[in-house]
Amino acid sequence: MVSTRQSRLEGHRRKFLAVIDETPESARAVRYAGMRAKNSNGGLVLLYVISDADFNQWIGVAEVMRAEAREEADAIMAKVAQDVREKIGHEPELIIREGKATDQILQLIEEDRDIAILVLAASSSKEGPGPLVMAVAGRGMPSFPIPVTIVPDTLTEEEIDALA
Repeated sequence: MVSTRQSRLEGHRRKFLAVIDETPESARAVRYAGMRAKNSNGGLVLLYVISDADFNQWIGVAEVMRAEAREEADAIMAKVAQDVREKIGHEPELIIREGKATDQILQLIEEDRDIAILVLAASSSKEGPGPLVMAVAGRGMPSFPIPVTIVPDTLTEEEIDALA
């Protein structure tokens, strides 16, 4: 099935999607996506996914854990958004969801037809390039309906800016 993206149609704006997580490489993905959005007069969507795997406790405990996770996600997203505004000069769209990261990414891409490019950053750690990069490259995973840009770990902020 071929999916038609709306980002090139009149009245629509191409959006770059970056996923915020606790990995150090996510900042590079945000920088690249933010600079590409700014330089192409596009939009920047930042997605934070709260894993629902941690909430398999008793109902009361799970609700407290869910509320704490939401507060933490709100704080992280507020900081990242402020950094984007100050360092890149672009206003991001912030989205927080709960579930499995790859499922939520795919669902968001399906819901927002203006999202045209998913931007991830690779890690050079001994554990591998990172969980999302592994998911995109892994076998048995659903393919993403849009291009995926992977920012190498070795690029400096200046090099990212020059490429974007």
